[in-house]
Amino acid sequence: MSIAMLLQSVPDPPGDWAPVALLSLIALAFSGGTLALSIWVGPKRTGAVKESTYEAGMVPIGDARRRFNVRFYLVAMIFLVFDVEIVFFYPWATLFPQSAAHADPSAGFLLAGMIVFVAILLVAYLYAWAKGVFRWD
Repeated sequence: MSIAMLLQSVPDPPGDWAPVALLSLIALAFSGGTLALSIWVGPKRTGAVKESTYEAGMVPIGDARRRFNVRFYLVAMIFLVFDVEIVFFYPWATLFPQSAAHADPSAGFLLAGMIVFVAILLVAYLYAWAKGVFRWD
């Protein structure tokens, strides 16, 4: 290997990282500038009314630390699982029709993988349903 080939294979770190550094600098300047501007321009009055809890125009009643039913959190987690599931459907939905149209052997693997994925999620959903997570009584 010659020296010229070695020099061509060595990347130029400052040139490659310049856009990343510039974007990071802009992000830091924007966030710092926004915080400084809000402190400088923002309201400075305080008082009992300004420091009280605001609850949609109503006076808060009771303790803010009361317990919620665990089912609420379980339903929220199930929603997140199905929300993330949708994210995995998009790449599959773009690849599968192309591979199926060209009779690609990987189309069968793609279909089988998605069927297994949906079956696992269906089992989790049926388990939560059997446990009574969706009953609000």
